[in-house]
Amino acid sequence: MSAPARVLVVDDSPTMRGLITAVLSSDPEVNVIGQAGDALEAREAIKRLNPDVLTLDIEMPNMNGLDFLEKIMTLRPMPVIMVSTMTHRGAEATLAALEIGAFDCVGKPAPGELRPFGDLAEKVKAAARTQRQYSQPAAAVAPPPSVADFRVGRKIVAIGSSTGGVEALIAVLQKFPANCPPTVITQHMPPTFTKSFAERLNRLCAPVVQEATDGARLEIGKIYLAPGGERHLQVSGASAPCCRLIDRAPVNGHRPSVDVLFDSVAELAGRNAVGVILTGMGRDGAAGLLKMRHAGARTLGQNEKTCVVYGMPRVAHELGAVEQQLPLSAIGEEILKMTAARKEGTE
Repeated sequence: MSAPARVLVVDDSPTMRGLITAVLSSDPEVNVIGQAGDALEAREAIKRLNPDVLTLDIEMPNMNGLDFLEKIMTLRPMPVIMVSTMTHRGAEATLAALEIGAFDCVGKPAPGELRPFGDLAEKVKAAARTQRQYSQPAAAVAPPPSVADFRVGRKIVAIGSSTGGVEALIAVLQKFPANCPPTVITQHMPPTFTKSFAERLNRLCAPVVQEATDGARLEIGKIYLAPGGERHLQVSGASAPCCRLIDRAPVNGHRPSVDVLFDSVAELAGRNAVGVILTGMGRDGAAGLLKMRHAGARTLGQNEKTCVVYGMPRVAHELGAVEQQLPLSAIGEEILKMTAARKEGTE
């Protein structure tokens, strides 16, 4: 058995620190080695205790969590899990943290919540195991092709991601031109965060990015992100494909589930689809991607070296669901190659 993950809990609220500590301490593979009430205390504790993982509040006195995270990633890169309020403002700040380099995020619990902090312990253990090189600078993003340079075919793109998916999706979608193929995405993310993330992607990318709504028609130049928490995203409608939000129990522990999305794309589009599985914990999406490949779709997986967590892509690769494994920097271009119209007509 490997040594327990050593965690430092940073939050200005003693009550919240105690709750996080209690949740983490209930897992024998996690060891909370210290607590800190602000960035100054945390800095000294990091030097003294050398933790494997940090949980970090965003709103703190003396120095807020985002500023402290930037200093950590510059001076002492390490896995950090952000703990955020489940508000629009909290979501915006957390997404910024994930872009800076935070490993993942969890929402602060609402009063009376039965399972506060959800899978925080699993995220902490995954963070402690990660081989990610936090000190590597982000690669420069090349501009996407112009509308005139890309002739879109008839394929639908479906993408699934989880831990590390914020950075990964930005890297992929910034390669898309304004007339990209219709694209549907399930990213594991708390409720209220997906709307802010869709808005952020819309500002950063050439196509229109929006949170998916029930009945929204799939159109060229549009990207649809599954809303977090309540329903699954599917696609349906042979003559006029559209998004469907389905009330159903969690699948693989997730709602929305990547498998549910990929299953529906396999049934609707078959060979006229491209499936992509990016960084993430667990196995969600692997079976659905295999179904897509069996239906004739092209399939891609992110390679181990560029994943924050090589979980979902690993399982998909082992199942034979992945046609090609590629570094993150190459996936956007490969999707465009697979979905471009042929010279003699469209696919």
